[in-house]
Amino acid sequence: MTFDDLKPGLRHSGTLTIGEALTVPAQARLFSPGTEMPPVFATAQMIAFVEWTCVHALAPYLGADQRTVGTRVEMTHSAATPVGMRVTADVELVSIEGRMLRFKVACRDEKEPIGDGFHERAVIDNARFIARLARKQ
Repeated sequence: MTFDDLKPGLRHSGTLTIGEALTVPAQARLFSPGTEMPPVFATAQMIAFVEWTCVHALAPYLGADQRTVGTRVEMTHSAATPVGMRVTADVELVSIEGRMLRFKVACRDEKEPIGDGFHERAVIDNARFIARLARKQ
């Protein structure tokens, strides 16, 4: 498969079990030590999980030097998920405009939907991207 084979309608799912490292208290330790927070799946980690689910969906369609980077996230996080529960992210590619890809996203835990929205990614040439980063440093 190649990028030319990629079409809207592509679907992919990922599942993970929530561990302590994926919780709000773990994020609080990074940004605001000493802040007490409930031990639930962090919104930032839910978004990261969605990104990686999209990365895995696209992997078979990318060339050896192509990667994708996230460019936009529009998501709600509507329900809390405790440690130990499994979460699933379902993504569907809904549009391709040049190198810009837009996914519709739905996340749920074992009991209920926990979030939904959209995520956009751009296809990049990895060598050019790394060279641009080097110039920025």
